[in-house]
Amino acid sequence: MNIPNKITLSRIFLIPIFIILLSVPFDWGVWSIGESSLPVSHLAAAILFIVASTTDWVDGYYARKYNLVTNLGKFLDPLADKLLVATALILLVELGLAPAWVTIIIISREFAITGLRLVAAGEGVVLAAGSMGKLKTVTQMVAIAALLLHNFPFSYMGLPFATIMLYVALFFTILSGYDYFVKNWHVMRDSK
Repeated sequence: MNIPNKITLSRIFLIPIFIILLSVPFDWGVWSIGESSLPVSHLAAAILFIVASTTDWVDGYYARKYNLVTNLGKFLDPLADKLLVATALILLVELGLAPAWVTIIIISREFAITGLRLVAAGEGVVLAAGSMGKLKTVTQMVAIAALLLHNFPFSYMGLPFATIMLYVALFFTILSGYDYFVKNWHVMRDSK
């Protein structure tokens, strides 16, 4: 259990706090943004989400820089990302800030990739995230943060940045899922 893995675990442990911030009806007030408003609890959840998302970069950077990449880290890091993103998207649907069909596609892709990783693990193969998957994760996290912030500061300009980023994230989610299966189909084909 090295430092990058501990950082990854901290991301997982922040998820229940994130859930509480968005699920419990805290009356901390509302911040007016142009013609829209941002509940302070959503702002707090967005900040927590951004902090948790940043740990994804920190643990990876630290692991590569100090040669601390482990099979546990290769497993935990994408799992933590999937848990954080799925939790956020489900809560955004509940709050009416994201369409359910987009969330279903994104989460379905995550289940499919996790299934492929489990088959690979059963064969003694560890499948690390590729560059396309990392781009998918970044676009998802930017989209979720923008949605949690109710499109601030882009709402002042009338630019639907949060919505645009959600569809960009959906595009990269589908593309990276296809890419991952194509590159690793031999694992499914050759499994016993």
